[in-house]
Formats: sequence, structure tokens, C-alpha cells
Amino acid sequence: MTAKKKDSPPPTPAAEPVGAPQEVRCAVRFPLELPVELSAGKEKMPAQTRNVSASGVLFELDHELKPGGEINFSLRMPAEILGTSRDVLVHCTGRVVRCSMSQTQFLAAATIDEYRFAEQ
Repeated sequence: MTAKKKDSPPPTPAAEPVGAPQEVRCAVRFPLELPVELSAGKEKMPAQTRNVSASGVLFELDHELKPGGEINFSLRMPAEILGTSRDVLVHCTGRVVRCSMSQTQFLAAATIDEYRFAEQ
């Protein structure tokens, strides 16, 4: 049996290194694999989502995207995910937050700064 000293302060949690990046998630992510045509400047490229939330998207694509760059893309959100009677086309504008290489393709995380529903 171990005894504690009455005057000893409580243990402190280990501190994270100064400047360590912290990931802050604002919304629930849904693992959706949806085809997308993405525009970065004048360049258009096919991509696929890996996951989608109300505030951002993770794309899988063949080209590297520069962090901080503006992008435009459209997603056809499935009715069963949205709880609607039919799929909904959403046009989005956002910014690339980070881009890295997986084993076979680039992964680009982007925020969704603005969106609008297309009339169907």
C-alpha cells in the first residue's frame, strides 16, 4: 500500500511542446466518397472526397494543391445523408488548409467558406 503526502501538490499533466499544432474540429465528419470536379485558379481537376463536414472536406486527388489557395467545387450530396427526398447539388468555395501525399495520391484538406444550393 502506498501512502500520499498530505502537503504534496496534485500531479500536473504533461505539457505539449510549444508551437505544437492542435487540430480543432468544428463539425462532425461524414465518411463520404463523392466524385468532385475541383477548380484551383484556372486549373480544373477531378477529385474524390474522403470525408465531408459542414465546415470542410478532405479530398483525394492526383495533383498537389497549395495551402492557402482558393478552390471551388460542387458536391452532389446524397438524399439519404441529408434526409431529403432527392440528392442536392451544393456549390462551394473554400481554401486549402493542408496538402500531403498518401501512398498513392495527394490528400488535401479544405475549409468551406461559402456554399449555395443549386436549383434542381
